[in-house]
Amino acid sequence: MASDDVARPLRADARRNREKLLAVAVATLSQSDGDVPLESIARQAGVGIGTLYRHFPTREALVEAAYRHEVDRVCAAAGELRQVMPPDAALREWMQRFVEYVATKRGMAGALQSVVASDSRLFSHTYCQIVSALTSLLRAAIAVGTIRADADAEDVLRALRGVWLVADEQHRPDSARRLLDLLMDGLALRRPGLSSGIERLIFAARRGPRIPPPGLQSRLRQFQGGPGSR
Repeated sequence: MASDDVARPLRADARRNREKLLAVAVATLSQSDGDVPLESIARQAGVGIGTLYRHFPTREALVEAAYRHEVDRVCAAAGELRQVMPPDAALREWMQRFVEYVATKRGMAGALQSVVASDSRLFSHTYCQIVSALTSLLRAAIAVGTIRADADAEDVLRALRGVWLVADEQHRPDSARRLLDLLMDGLALRRPGLSSGIERLIFAARRGPRIPPPGLQSRLRQFQGGPGSR
């Protein structure tokens, strides 16, 4: 394909058709062994098979584009979340989306293996995209002091894959949420001497209003052995 063809922008209707085809392809390929008739994908997307072939001349081109589409989405979410959430909340939400992305990638594994060599540059390129997106989230949270400064994106990615594997084996999405909360707790910056939950409550109370809420006052007195602790 000529370079001027590559650079030529799609018309609005063509862009919409391409997006619909990619969305259907991701959904169907993620739930099958990869042997999905292209006619079925076109029909579900509400377009003709000719439209599908104009955008994706081969099955291989469609599978690769669907995979890249999901990677682009999860990476773009990093910047979007940083705009609307505190850094640590943005990191937690992105990790949830990444776990969902891993499920999609696993579902597409059969289709990907049939068209892309295991050492393809596709995977190294998309891996670098994901590392870069996660690094931006970690740096933002480190900058405001909510997570530890030695947090490494590749270490976190390994942990996230473990989260997904455990949740998938148990067929319980709620397990993934709990494990992500534990991972966030492990990433959280620890103040000197704050080794327990009650000590963190004390630290928060001292930094907050002069008079803690009644319930917190009672817990603090019990911990510190003050008046009324018995």
